[in-house]
Amino acid sequence: MPLTLTPLLNFPLIRQDDNLADILVKSLRETQIELHDNDILVLAQKIVSKSEGRMVNLATVTPSQRAIELAQKADKDPRVMELMLQESNEVLRVRVGTIIVEHKLGFVCANAGIDHSNVIEGEEHVLLLPEDPDLSARNIREKIKQITGKNIGVMIIDSHGRAWRNGTVGICIGLSGLPAIIDERGWKDLFGYTLKITIVGVADELAAAASLVMGQAAEGTPAVHVRGFPYPLGEGSLKELIRPKEQDMFR
Repeated sequence: MPLTLTPLLNFPLIRQDDNLADILVKSLRETQIELHDNDILVLAQKIVSKSEGRMVNLATVTPSQRAIELAQKADKDPRVMELMLQESNEVLRVRVGTIIVEHKLGFVCANAGIDHSNVIEGEEHVLLLPEDPDLSARNIREKIKQITGKNIGVMIIDSHGRAWRNGTVGICIGLSGLPAIIDERGWKDLFGYTLKITIVGVADELAAAASLVMGQAAEGTPAVHVRGFPYPLGEGSLKELIRPKEQDMFR
């Protein structure tokens, strides 16, 4: 079966406490997609964060002295910097325009994943990442199964930069019902050679493909239906994708 990725149509702007499962099922129908077992739904982080009330009005934030000092170095709003500190385990690098941190979820990213774009019009609000993206994905998946009876995978993605390369790509920050990685060690290649180190980040590969379909600006397509994922579905988690610190050669 070929791999297909289809953006869901007529997706509304999401607000706090919206039922994403109901909205996704409705959008699938309007896109004329009948959900099958083993399909996957890939969701932009923003719609999950919005539904979970992760929006913050900067007028309510009082920056600490450390946030003020770092904001001066990075030419950032001290209130946003305060949120970055609250959302991070550690600040790793500071330069004008960018702060690199280890997020509370365990991965390294710019600006603690805090975003201004496509948040709310005309107000000083920012959006934080979901508190537990794996749990968010699992809850949405279970609710969709209750509605449709179908066993699917759900993945939440965000756009991140990469060391040594320009441009952002979609990566997985939470998932349920599909593997995060596929360990191909012990598999044979075309010529019978036994693979010894090949571990594939299949969730990130799919996230990048879905991000390309979603777009990054005003497309309004924050959910993508996937069919033909070339690996068996199974339970995965974000922690599988995060390299342990003792194996990190760049810290």
